[in-house]
Amino acid sequence: MEELRNIIEAMILASDMPLAIDRIADVLDFPDKKEIEHQLREIIEEYRKRNGGICLQEVAGGFQFRTRSDLGPWVRKLRAARSPLTPATLETLTIIAYRQPVLKADVDKIRGVDAGGAIKKLLEKKLVRIMGRKDVPGKPIIYGTTKKFLEVFDLKDLSELPTLQEFKELQE
Repeated sequence: MEELRNIIEAMILASDMPLAIDRIADVLDFPDKKEIEHQLREIIEEYRKRNGGICLQEVAGGFQFRTRSDLGPWVRKLRAARSPLTPATLETLTIIAYRQPVLKADVDKIRGVDAGGAIKKLLEKKLVRIMGRKDVPGKPIIYGTTKKFLEVFDLKDLSELPTLQEFKELQE
């Protein structure tokens, strides 16, 4: 079982996106998903006990190695040269995340300005995707978030988005 754990760990490290238990089972041709889940929990615990710079987390429907959140200031400092999301883009992303599936016109109405540029940036960064078109005259595009959105914001799924009550508590 130690070899299985090592293989799973290597697969997760090599994957550029969160790796689901089903995908691990398929690649390994190993039908015992409960054993894979057990091994994943063991790996999570090993990294927790080690208390190093990285940890294994369940995110966006799979497992991925992440830097520890308390080390974020140093990671952000390293990444400072990269272009972060602007306040306007973050506001647009928030509206899409909470209102999805949503039309651009609805985002524009909530923001009070044209959100086209922000939506374009979010599409380029693969945080937002086109979900289809609404069956009304003009067939406007419907937007929603992506798995990468879940990865970037460290969410297992959309139900982990903070509620308005949690926002109010943070502000107080």
